[in-house]
Amino acid sequence: MNLQGLMLPILMFGALGLMMFFGMRKQKRQVAAQQQMQNSLQPGARVMTTSGLHATVTAVADDTIELEIAPGVHTSWVRAAVREVIVAAPGGELEEDTVDEENTSASDGGSSLSLDKPSKDVG
Repeated sequence: MNLQGLMLPILMFGALGLMMFFGMRKQKRQVAAQQQMQNSLQPGARVMTTSGLHATVTAVADDTIELEIAPGVHTSWVRAAVREVIVAAPGGELEEDTVDEENTSASDGGSSLSLDKPSKDVG
């Protein structure tokens, strides 16, 4: 077997190995960022859970947090259930991957949905 016949499989396996290496590296970075965000949760932060629930952190324990999902309604969650911090706690840092300003104002109790009927032109 000549050397040129082996070059193509070697290059293909090398390219596959590089893609796997960089893919794992990116995934490790994302997991580390997620864990850092979950460990930095503080009472008063507005968060979104992995199930899409928006709530305010009211208490933090070792591996659980207490979320207020409505005034006076408190539920307990594991820290891993928090997907992102929408509004950081007063005095806390705001995460880079938060939603934009428009969505932030809607998550403060208002709704971004409008139930207004479209106006009709009478003419």
